[in-house]
Amino acid sequence: MTFSVTKSYLSTIAGIAYDYGLIKLNDKVHKYIQDEKFDSEHNRKITWHHLLNQSSEWSGILFGTYDWADRPQKNLMIEELKNQKLKLPGSNYKYNDVRVNLLSYSLLNIFKKPLSKILKEKIMDPIGATNSWKWYGYKDSKINIDGTEIESVSGGGHFGGGMFINSEDHARFGLLFLRNGMWKNRRLISSNWIKKIQVSSENNESYGYMWWLNKGDRKWNRLPKNIYYASGFGGNYIIIIPDSDLVIVARWIDSSKIGEFIKLVVESHI
Repeated sequence: MTFSVTKSYLSTIAGIAYDYGLIKLNDKVHKYIQDEKFDSEHNRKITWHHLLNQSSEWSGILFGTYDWADRPQKNLMIEELKNQKLKLPGSNYKYNDVRVNLLSYSLLNIFKKPLSKILKEKIMDPIGATNSWKWYGYKDSKINIDGTEIESVSGGGHFGGGMFINSEDHARFGLLFLRNGMWKNRRLISSNWIKKIQVSSENNESYGYMWWLNKGDRKWNRLPKNIYYASGFGGNYIIIIPDSDLVIVARWIDSSKIGEFIKLVVESHI
């Protein structure tokens, strides 16, 4: 289980949609998703850009879970949580798996086929990944698309599901990013998308499009700013270090020591 490293895989699905011209990042999502999820006056303001950098402030219920139920503010009663005043979409960063799962749901409605199949066909098979990795939703996350019931996968695992994958497959995925979206002589991801995921969001310098950046509050001292990485609960990481031509995969490392660990690896590589 790789927990929120899955978000960076989900971001890559969005990148494929972007590269194929299926979405425009500053478009309102309600123009693409014709259901109640984006019907309210507040939710109609949400763009793909907002969903990708976790600033959507989306309000609602998805697969039986309310937006406020993920990492709720402490010391508030349920009624207080329900009635919290929302900020304008795009104006506030909040790490929220319900809203990440909303991005997964929205991309599923764009592709109309399981996102795990999109990832397998467009990324994992071309990079030579094994067939052992699995990407799940949870028991209530199936939706009907054109008469077919399809599971909407989760992006982090707070409510179940998520990605189960071995470290070498992680490393291959990371190497694709280190190589700027190229695998051998084949382009799998546009260099434009690789640049976009590394741009700090307006409300969090440390966060891009579901990749963490070595900037702001999460900066690792004495290491290059252009490092970026996928990060999940329990010390799960895929770390891209362009200046050293390195990809590092870590599992179950103490997150308070990760910067020190990366510095030791970089120094030993010189």
